[in-house]
Amino acid sequence: MKNYLKLIRVEQWVKNLFVFAPLFFSGQITNAQLFAKSIFAFLVFSFTASAIYVINDYFDIESDRKHPDKKDRPLASGAVSKRAAQFLIVIMILLSLASLGLGNYIFNTNFWKFGVILGVYFVMNLFYTFKLKQVAIVDICIIAIGFVLRVLAGGYVTGIIVTNWAVLLTFVLALVLAIGKRRGELINAQVSGKTRKALDGYNVQFADIALSISCTLAIVCYLMFTLSPAVQAKFHPRVFYTVIFVVFAFLRYLQQTLVYNKTESPTKIVYKDRYIQVTIVLWVIVFLLQIYFKK
Repeated sequence: MKNYLKLIRVEQWVKNLFVFAPLFFSGQITNAQLFAKSIFAFLVFSFTASAIYVINDYFDIESDRKHPDKKDRPLASGAVSKRAAQFLIVIMILLSLASLGLGNYIFNTNFWKFGVILGVYFVMNLFYTFKLKQVAIVDICIIAIGFVLRVLAGGYVTGIIVTNWAVLLTFVLALVLAIGKRRGELINAQVSGKTRKALDGYNVQFADIALSISCTLAIVCYLMFTLSPAVQAKFHPRVFYTVIFVVFAFLRYLQQTLVYNKTESPTKIVYKDRYIQVTIVLWVIVFLLQIYFKK
């Protein structure tokens, strides 16, 4: 069971928490019905993403075996057979479709826009798996767009409007994650050799510059978001001070990446780094106080 859970990458489901963003920032996180819809969207996206992960690992078995870290993945190591992986892909897709149908029945709502977003996400990632992940810059942009689709899905399923600032902030934040991952692969490639064609379009210097630019853009976007008239009117003006936590988190991530030369994916760094974890928790608490306790 452990190998199957590893194959569908349950730990990566944390990325799908972005579907809760519209509900969180709208100040309606305590609305039980909307929260239930967001949970539904989270599960559907998680099943779909897992199907993509298995498909990706299935067709990358040979290249993964040459990678210092990926060689331990269930398919590459032989812990899970190809036949079992094929069955798992079908199961994940069926779970996604069943969940989508169940959501329509339970909430008595037509989630056709959510279904379209989900379909676009699935098809886009298939193209990514078979071709586009080999095209430098296009590959990281597709990863970033995937996060934007998660946020839009959360907005459509709850009926909450997603602002332009939210879309832009999500895109550049995801870009930071994608570039950070590529940088780690470049560092590893210096020791073990390049593991993907897209790395031919990158070098460490470019990754460092792109990462710094993306972090700066993310901070500026968040700053503009907190200062926008709509946010200032909807929440307490003190929401602006949450920028402090955002700046610290990005600086800590850059320190881990550029100073300590951590080559792990950004997700793993967040899982392990206590400073970033505490900062995120404090940001959530302070932001919630500004939303739900304005006085």
